[in-house]
Amino acid sequence: QLEESGGGLVQPGGSLRLSCAPSQRTFTRRDMAWFRQTPAKEREFVAARRRDGHTYFAESVKGRFAISRDSATDTVSLQMGSLQPEDSAVYYCAAGVVILSRTRDPSGYSYWGEGTLVTVSS
Repeated sequence: QLEESGGGLVQPGGSLRLSCAPSQRTFTRRDMAWFRQTPAKEREFVAARRRDGHTYFAESVKGRFAISRDSATDTVSLQMGSLQPEDSAVYYCAAGVVILSRTRDPSGYSYWGEGTLVTVSS
């Protein structure tokens, strides 16, 4: 019910913008987040924008990534900058009504996209 777009190949130091849009329902009153996963790691939190407008970031991306929401299109975007090879992963968009303490916990989210691949390589 969520569709990600914008993944691709980018050189180290480059930027990329991911977008997440609902395909069947509105997520206006949902908390939205981005997670990422590689074959070697569990799904990890990247960034979230809660219903109240507050944003949260993983320490590894703080200062490099930004998350925003377009209420008109119900789209959430992840602007990624200063990308490094360790940022390479499949990025997933998630939505749900999430209690604050579980903002960074993937199990707190009810709706997921299928993911978009980001590869940072020269």
